[in-house]
Amino acid sequence: MKWVTLILVTLFFLLQYRLWFGKNSIPDYVAINQQVVEQQEYIASLKQRNSLLIADVNDLKIGVEAMKERARNEL
Repeated sequence: MKWVTLILVTLFFLLQYRLWFGKNSIPDYVAINQQVVEQQEYIASLKQRNSLLIADVNDLKIGVEAMKERARNEL
């Protein structure tokens, strides 16, 4: 009976070690989640930039007045 208990306790600690310090452990999971959040924020900023560029392209397609305004702003 003591051997079974010893084996089970040893297995428990080995699994806990893998959970906290092994490959794909909890700290790795937290770090990857942080990277996902950062990437989502970056994508959101790129989407906003793209929408501004699309609006600018549409303005340029509409007429010469927008081109003149853009030239004035850039100079």
